[in-house]
Amino acid sequence: MTKVRLVAAVLAAFATGIAGGIAIWNFDVIGVKQFSSEPAAVTQESVGLYTCGMHPQVVQQGPGNCPICGMRLTPIETGAAHSERAEPGGVRVSRNFLQNFAVRTAEVERADLPARIRTIGYLDQNEEKLVSVNIKFGGWIEKSRVNTIGERVEEGDVLFEIYSPELVTAQEEYLEAMAYASRLRAGGAYSEAVDRAESLLASAAERLRHWDLTSHQIEQLAAVKRASRTLEIYSPASGYVVEKLGDSLEGLRAVPGLTLLKIADHSTLWAEVEFYEHYLRDLRSGLPAEITLDAFPGRRWRGEVLFFQPAMNPQTQTLTGYIEVENSDGRLRPKMYATIEIELPGAQDALIVPAQSVLRSGNDRNVVIVDVGDGVFVPREVDLGVESEGRIQVVDGLAEGERVVTSSQFLLDSESNLQVAVDKLAGSSDRASQHAH
Repeated sequence: MTKVRLVAAVLAAFATGIAGGIAIWNFDVIGVKQFSSEPAAVTQESVGLYTCGMHPQVVQQGPGNCPICGMRLTPIETGAAHSERAEPGGVRVSRNFLQNFAVRTAEVERADLPARIRTIGYLDQNEEKLVSVNIKFGGWIEKSRVNTIGERVEEGDVLFEIYSPELVTAQEEYLEAMAYASRLRAGGAYSEAVDRAESLLASAAERLRHWDLTSHQIEQLAAVKRASRTLEIYSPASGYVVEKLGDSLEGLRAVPGLTLLKIADHSTLWAEVEFYEHYLRDLRSGLPAEITLDAFPGRRWRGEVLFFQPAMNPQTQTLTGYIEVENSDGRLRPKMYATIEIELPGAQDALIVPAQSVLRSGNDRNVVIVDVGDGVFVPREVDLGVESEGRIQVVDGLAEGERVVTSSQFLLDSESNLQVAVDKLAGSSDRASQHAH
């Protein structure tokens, strides 16, 4: 295999090996002089490597100017190898390389990792405390006491007055039944006749109750002994008017079952939140949450995860969840955006590394670069667990006390991949040469 063909093959194999990673070395400039079955050290004497003091990622063969800032390049001041193969899958680098690229490491620790989800949501009505106001008979609203969305009402407040011919007839039937029973009792009729009259009266009263007349209204009807032309409709709950039928209720013809008003109790609200799929294994109902808003800096509200939608959102691939938030002082309002933090069980007595030390690829391969000492760095595949607050749990692949690279690790990973490709091609070339002889 010629030198040019071998270099091209090495570059192709290297590009495949890093699988889309970032490579800063300009191999057309550096060159590869010779390969053999023994890994060859690439030294300053053999290639004349120069770099930029301001941009150490720029490395080329021979003098010149930095393509980024224009400064003249300076030689890498070491006669030692820039890098060499240290062990299978690893690479040994010089101290100058570590300084130029600010390679830093961190120790693998064993500790608890409390996990939190931090996300954005918006506040909305508590649907369990949303009450619809409707009637069970037809009629016309003649006088409305509530005319504006956002008005505060208390339970028992008059909302509007309604005229209903059906209701007037029902009141008159009740008064007739009451008068009939009274006459029988006063006239000394048989007890069976009085009982039947009392039963008719009770049925008439029950019919009024089924139409939502209160006991007080029925007692008042019996006291005045005259049917009321209009009936006052009272608020069934305390809260805010959040929905109203039409611009004005006065003069509106109401039919049975038609929702005229909606009243919402804002003493608690719901926060609607979208959760990404990778959070689902840790989420469940009952988890505590903290809610903060830009409108109230420094203040936190407590909440609790209530429930989740049964299916994912296919457009965003997220799951909608609802968090109940206490709002006893009424400072929170629906449609406000909020920052929500949810406390998860996390990981206990786990091996922990900085999240930035992990190299992630699109094929679910997670790699860290381990500093094994004496300038030797080895890429190692790991299995990951809980991630939180810039740290991540390593389930398999590392041991407590080892050190992992937390900066510029992609350079070491690329360098290691290159050495593996060079060794393989060099070995193939030697075998082919021996076969020819």
